[in-house]
Amino acid sequence: MRACEDRLFRAGRRCPVKVPVCPVIAAVLAILAVALLAAPQLLPSSQAIPPDPDLLYQVSPIDALMRGAYDGVIPVGELMRHGDFGLGTFEGLDGEMVVLDGICYRAGVDGVAHPVEGGVMVPLAAVTTFERERVVPGISGKNITQVTAALDAALPSKNLFAAIRIDGTFPAVKARSEPRQEKPYQPLPEVLATQQAVFLWHNVTGTVVGFYTPPFAKGIGVTGYHLHFLSADRMTGGHILDLEVDDTPVVLDITPRFTVVLPESGDFTGMDLSGDLSKELAEVEQ
Repeated sequence: MRACEDRLFRAGRRCPVKVPVCPVIAAVLAILAVALLAAPQLLPSSQAIPPDPDLLYQVSPIDALMRGAYDGVIPVGELMRHGDFGLGTFEGLDGEMVVLDGICYRAGVDGVAHPVEGGVMVPLAAVTTFERERVVPGISGKNITQVTAALDAALPSKNLFAAIRIDGTFPAVKARSEPRQEKPYQPLPEVLATQQAVFLWHNVTGTVVGFYTPPFAKGIGVTGYHLHFLSADRMTGGHILDLEVDDTPVVLDITPRFTVVLPESGDFTGMDLSGDLSKELAEVEQ
């Protein structure tokens, strides 16, 4: 070693020194290196993968809610990762949900709307990232039947899901909400028959938020039209029962992809969902 040092000193270099490494430490370092290489690389929030704008993301089938499955499946915060536009309800059937421009609102049994915190649980909802794909210059209808007929004429296909947005001043909007339920839960038709609160607004400015669901998705979504309302001041809203529209533009967003998240516990897992609830669903939607 001394000779090595002398030679390297004369050459202007230092002699390399071998430091013994404990075998245990070497093994631990090797394991850490492998783990770091295998770990997933997390993107900064600014680079997070955005939601699919052509996907309709749904939580639980509508028939489960009809049977009384009101326990939450995912929190609002998780739901909002999948879209900025939609509708639904909250754990315990606690009012009507309207998701508009990236904010989730609850329209309570008094018809008053409030923003909802991300931790609130959701038993049923549908959201998408809304894009202005088709604009219909204006539709009119004296009631919900005439309005949906006008929407039928505007759809490019009856076999595709579509998000529907109508902004304007409406001659009349009839809507409902319902109070939070306690266990044991009653089926939805029984709750609404005795506990729903109905509101009627005239010449009200706001937004209709809704979806068209094709007939083949019966039992999963509300086939046909499912529409909610939120006023322009974001103070009132609910599930639309009847609607009058006067030459108001409609914006459609066709969503060719669809996914549904199913509850993995609670009442849902033991429910009999084999029956056809179309008639009962049509009654509660009006």
